[in-house]
Amino acid sequence: MQKKENNSQENKKPPLYNYAKYSGIAFQMVAIILIGVFGGMKLDEYLNLKFPVFTVILSIVSVFLSIYYVIRDLLK
Repeated sequence: MQKKENNSQENKKPPLYNYAKYSGIAFQMVAIILIGVFGGMKLDEYLNLKFPVFTVILSIVSVFLSIYYVIRDLLK
């Protein structure tokens, strides 16, 4: 009986814990997407391309990469 009570007390987290966790995940998503977009823009600028091929490709890849990291963090 004591074990169950102790276990339930250990699972309780401070109220701001979830807020900090999910806002951190959101900032991580934004950072990954921005790095992909700006990296693609700079690469297109460096290669003097008329159509922003690398911006489009790296933007899509960075969105999928950020979704992967979010799912991985939420499953922990």
